[in-house]
Amino acid sequence: MSEPHLLFDRKLLRARRARFAPEIGAHEFLLSQVAGEIAERVSVMLRSFPLALDLGAYHGLLGRKIAELPSVGAMIYAESAHALAALCPRPALVCDDDLLPFKEASLNLIVSGLALHRVNDLPGALIQIRRALCPDGLFIAGLLGARSLIELRQALIEAEAETEGGASPRVAPFGDVRDYGALLQRAGFALPVADAEVLKVPYPSPRELMREIRVLGGGNVLSDRSKAPLHRRTLDRAEAIYRERHATADGRVSATFEIVYLSGWAPDASQQKPLKPGSAAARLADALHTTEHSAGDKAGFPLSPRKRKDD
Repeated sequence: MSEPHLLFDRKLLRARRARFAPEIGAHEFLLSQVAGEIAERVSVMLRSFPLALDLGAYHGLLGRKIAELPSVGAMIYAESAHALAALCPRPALVCDDDLLPFKEASLNLIVSGLALHRVNDLPGALIQIRRALCPDGLFIAGLLGARSLIELRQALIEAEAETEGGASPRVAPFGDVRDYGALLQRAGFALPVADAEVLKVPYPSPRELMREIRVLGGGNVLSDRSKAPLHRRTLDRAEAIYRERHATADGRVSATFEIVYLSGWAPDASQQKPLKPGSAAARLADALHTTEHSAGDKAGFPLSPRKRKDD
C-alpha cells in the first residue's frame, strides 16, 4: 500500500521554526491575542485544573498566561522544535503536535495557540487530545481559519501568473469554522463549540508580513510546494499588487487573520445532556408570555395524479 499523501512537510516546518526561534519574542502579536482570549475563556470556568498542557507552545506565552490563573495548577509545555522548547518554562518536552506521549486520562486541561492548523492528521490529533484528558477535562485551542491571509494569497497567485505564466500554492489552506467544529464532534468531544473572530492587522510592508508569517511557522511548507524560490520580479509584483489594494492611510498594509476557537470537554457522566425532541415539560410560548402561532401544515409528498383528494 502507498503512503497517504501529507499536506505539510513537517520536517521542513520544524527546521524553519527552529531557525526563526530567536525572533519569536519580537513577533508575538498574534500569539498574544490568542493567549489572552484563551486565558479569559479558561478563567470563567468554575472548576480547577490541577494539571495542564500547552500544546505547540512556541516559547510558552500561552502556557504562562494560563498558569497565572488561580484555577490552574502545574503546566507542561510541549513543542515540536527543540530551539523553541528550550525557551519554554520547565517542564518542557519535545513532541510532534499529533503524536502525544501522554497517558490516557492524565491531563485536566489542554490549550493550544496557533499550532494545530499545521498538523497533517487533525482528526487524529483531536482524538489523542480527547483521550489524554481526564473525564470532564477541557480542551481549548485557537487555529487559523479559512479567511486568513486572503490578501497575500491573491497577490502571490496573480503576480506569479503575470510574471511566470502560472502559479503554484504559496500560502497553506486553512479550515472553515464549520469544518473545525465538525472535527470536534467526530473526535468525540462533549459540548463542542467552534467560533471565530477576524482581525485586521497593519504591517509596514508585505515583506514584513511575510517575515512574521515565517517566524510563526506559517511559511510555505506544503508538501506540493514549488521547490523553486520566488523570483525577485514576482515578489516585487506581488508587493505592488498588495499595496495597490490593501494600503492603509498611514502607508502600511492590512492583513486579515481569522482565528477559530475550538472548545470541548472529555465526556463524563456528570455532564448535562441535551433533551430529546418533544420532551420539554413546558412550552416556550408560555415562558415568553406570548401566543404560539402555527407555521402551517407540514409539507407532505406530492399526491399521485391518480390519487388526488378530490377524486
